[in-house]
Amino acid sequence: TGGSALGITANMAAIAAPPHLVAAYIVVAPTNRNDNSFMGGVLKDKDTIGWTRGQGGLTAEVEAGIRRSVIRGVLTDRNDMTQGLPYIRIPIYNVGGWYDIFDSGNTANFTYLQNFGAEGARGNQKLLMGPFGHGPLSGDLAYPGADNLRAANGDQEIRWFNYWLKGEENGIMDEPPVRYYMMASARKGALSPLNRFINTANWPPASRETRYYASADGGLSTRRPTSDQSFLSYRFDPANPVPTFGGANLTFDRGPMDQRAVAPRQDYLRFQTPVLAGNVVIAGKVSVEVWGATDGPDTDFMAKLIDVYPDGYEALVLDAPIRARYRNGRMRDEVRMMTPGAPERLVIDMWQTAITFEKGHRIMLVITSSNAPRFEVNPNTGEAPGFNTLPARVATNTVYFDRSRPTALVLPVIYPDEPPPTPAPPARRGRR
Repeated sequence: TGGSALGITANMAAIAAPPHLVAAYIVVAPTNRNDNSFMGGVLKDKDTIGWTRGQGGLTAEVEAGIRRSVIRGVLTDRNDMTQGLPYIRIPIYNVGGWYDIFDSGNTANFTYLQNFGAEGARGNQKLLMGPFGHGPLSGDLAYPGADNLRAANGDQEIRWFNYWLKGEENGIMDEPPVRYYMMASARKGALSPLNRFINTANWPPASRETRYYASADGGLSTRRPTSDQSFLSYRFDPANPVPTFGGANLTFDRGPMDQRAVAPRQDYLRFQTPVLAGNVVIAGKVSVEVWGATDGPDTDFMAKLIDVYPDGYEALVLDAPIRARYRNGRMRDEVRMMTPGAPERLVIDMWQTAITFEKGHRIMLVITSSNAPRFEVNPNTGEAPGFNTLPARVATNTVYFDRSRPTALVLPVIYPDEPPPTPAPPARRGRR
């Protein structure tokens, strides 16, 4: 049992499958530690290099080795949960957070073990996803239980072990396997009733894949573009990266911080819907399909999903990158440089979430090429990772929005039953 490092240890024990191991309760742990450190092939700089430096274990050789481990091999994958999941034979209760650094781990591990796991694991899993991060959230939103797992999940850990270790018939396995928090409008002191936990039979819930297409005028809509050619270009200077404000971080500010803190700049492209006439509810995996080009051998594209409040607050929901050379994968024979000036489709895995974009809000997609210090800044040289002997170069990057190259935000839209409105207090009667 345990969270973070203890959760990773518990997963490794489960893979080893010792006969005396009966059950586990795992809080915020990844499915693939290497993929988690290199989202889209881009190193989580401050939470990897910075964290290692903070432990006193960073030398030039160690740092170079970390950066080179972006190329997958037997050593990077030997502690990979996705390789070990078939060997797990026990019930596991996974607990994760929508703003946690291991968001994708708990959901992925549950989904495999519950549906495809070995005997003893399959059908015996539980999942809780709450509105918290790997530490207190920053920003102006406040979700109930965000800083207190006990408040969010009660004594489920004790019930779990009492059932599996003591044989106590407490009903925990008769309850729905999945309980996830549906986030909604949550400004401090103004929590929407649409913020709530939802019980469901599996993860992810059934959804309709819906594309929101970006346009050169800053729009975002479900209408597929019809123009023959439409694009925007910007200059990405590694010496002047876009600063980080919030996100799924460990060692610095995290959570749904206001992205208006990013000053207007030419390399930060915002696309947003009109004011929503009704709620848009999503739960599951989010991705962004970027049709992009660059004038050199390599660069990064980064995306943000943002909930824009009526007063303009831009609450970060998800953010993720992709390094162009790893668009086909990170095995050695999958790495391929870009052809300068030639547009290609790059798919950014934004991880998973559950949120209601409420009526009166807007959905925003941001596309840029840096987010520092959350992610390593690409020098745009194409040099092998871990060397950095060539001077960084300014790249001209282009994003396309036409009928044959439609850049799109892909959302898993669901249709849950909404909670009944909170009844109004009875009218006070005056004295006669």
